[in-house]
Amino acid sequence: MNIIYNLQIYLGILIIILIILSQAIKILREYERGVIFRLGRLVGSKGPGLIFLIPIVDRMVRISLRIITMDVPAQEVITKDTVPIKVNAVIYFRVINPENSVVQVQDFVNATSQIAQTTLRSVLGQMELDELLSQREKINQTLQKIVDEHTGPWGVKVTAVETKDIELPDGMKRAMAKQAEAERERRAKIIHAEGEFEASEKLVQAAERIAKQPVALQLRYFQTLTEISTEKSSTTLFPLPIDLIKPFLENYLSKKESKKK
Repeated sequence: MNIIYNLQIYLGILIIILIILSQAIKILREYERGVIFRLGRLVGSKGPGLIFLIPIVDRMVRISLRIITMDVPAQEVITKDTVPIKVNAVIYFRVINPENSVVQVQDFVNATSQIAQTTLRSVLGQMELDELLSQREKINQTLQKIVDEHTGPWGVKVTAVETKDIELPDGMKRAMAKQAEAERERRAKIIHAEGEFEASEKLVQAAERIAKQPVALQLRYFQTLTEISTEKSSTTLFPLPIDLIKPFLENYLSKKESKKK
């Protein structure tokens, strides 16, 4: 009986030692840090690897140093030019000071999310719609800078803030489509007018060149007849003697010389 009683005592002591060791020995991964509190007072952060705690006296809070990716819910914003829109974003941040992330703020993840939402509404509400659509990179940098300034005392570093989707009202989408269509029509008309102007200049230059060399007109005349007279063409051609046109050319040249004098 004494042997069994002693075994029970030893077994109980062994279980107590194992429980104490489980509370005293902690293993932290490479991306983890442990913030240690001793009797309620901050001692510091330890890790990674094997760390030892004083049972009952010490308490440890695990903090991950990996980058956290968090979606910012869609925010309803009225732009500077009174256009209602919905904008959502994504924020990337990580803990760089584990001690501050535990002591300075109750829940740094939720606090960072709330700061990102309020900053998104505040910044976008000060811009016009055209700026939001054309200056996305600048807006992202502004958001990242402002949010990082607020989360810095918490030991949190915001690495990037990216706006994802900008939801516009249906009426605004139709108006923008009409504006883009009108802009394309305007460019097409300008290009067509420029082409007509260049063509007219080339025709003037060709007329002056032919006027100096009447033979060129006859050669051009024969070339035109060649292009029209295809094998399967039903067009009937009546060649016009160039001598009939020659007086008109001479008259044109004489008038032109008289104007120069």
